[in-house]
Amino acid sequence: MQLDILTPDKTVFSGEVEEVTFPGTKGQFQVLKNHAALVSSLSKGKIKINTASGETFFEINGGVVEVLNNKIVVLA
Repeated sequence: MQLDILTPDKTVFSGEVEEVTFPGTKGQFQVLKNHAALVSSLSKGKIKINTASGETFFEINGGVVEVLNNKIVVLA
């Protein structure tokens, strides 16, 4: 899956991922390959990214995520 994490200033992350865990406003949720399309708001917390080379974390103060056709876009 392609993941892009964008802020008003720059692109924080762009690359292929295997799974991503988000801090949703109604609770934590995970996105895997071929996930159903969704748009969700995000609360303050950590985004956990699993890639072929390991885990990475990004701290966010909230935002929105869109998942569509194995492409994930986060506006934080």
